Amino acid sequence: MHSIAHIINLFQPSETSDLKLAQEVTIASMIRAKNECKNSHKVQLLSAQAEEDRKIVPPEFTASKSLTRDVSNLATFDGKMRLPILKDILDRAYDESDAEYIIYSNVDIGVRPQFYDVVNEFIEAGHDAFMINRRRIPEKFKSVEELDEMYTERGKKHPGFDCFVFKRELYPKFSLAEVCIGVPFVEITLSQNLFCFAEKPMVFTNEYLTFHIGMEIFKGRAPKEYFNYNQVQFWQAMTDIWPKLDTRKWTNGRWWFPFRMIYWGLHPCFPIRLALKLESRRW
Repeated sequence: MHSIAHIINLFQPSETSDLKLAQEVTIASMIRAKNECKNSHKVQLLSAQAEEDRKIVPPEFTASKSLTRDVSNLATFDGKMRLPILKDILDRAYDESDAEYIIYSNVDIGVRPQFYDVVNEFIEAGHDAFMINRRRIPEKFKSVEELDEMYTERGKKHPGFDCFVFKRELYPKFSLAEVCIGVPFVEITLSQNLFCFAEKPMVFTNEYLTFHIGMEIFKGRAPKEYFNYNQVQFWQAMTDIWPKLDTRKWTNGRWWFPFRMIYWGLHPCFPIRLALKLESRRW
């Protein structure tokens, strides 16, 4: 089995936040999946966290070097949200592990017990980078003790990207600018790097491997000032890797032109403005 380092951003949500239960479920599910993996010693669970959050990192996780900045250190906002920078999180997975493959997933994404074994199967199939789309399960669960019941839910598909797996040697090539997590453009920025630099990228849309409590597709609008900040960072990242971007590596990138444009136009993770720019160059 290939060695894997799976990193998430742990923090202390408020008692009333829906992320409190979501994070507890994610932690418990990752520990369960590692314990049930055929080669559990090949899986390392990592946390990226601020110094004040180190105390909540469970013993089954390795707490990486504390994060020393967040988006509030990089720009001025009316409403202060301490959102970590994606690159800072991934740097810790790269610098503090020697795993062959790195996984980054959102803190509200649980994994099923067979997760790491199936990830290894995808790697064995030749995929050097891939994304696994989540299943949406009902928002009826109130406790992490109901994890086994959550596993029985088949849920519904979700189009967005929130679980990323990539070969370690790809990471130094990535251009992520200073995109922050928690608002739009983080998934688009990271996915475009995977499509750009992987030899055989893939999006798995029908696997029952990850899940999210809640049936919503979009959680709600992000504060406009943070949305605008991440949008600028996204385009900066794309400018840096512009010569290497190619829509033929995107999902359905070989479809007939009108069909692929319709697909990308309806998909939240394929910016139509970027698609049009790249398609004009492709033609």
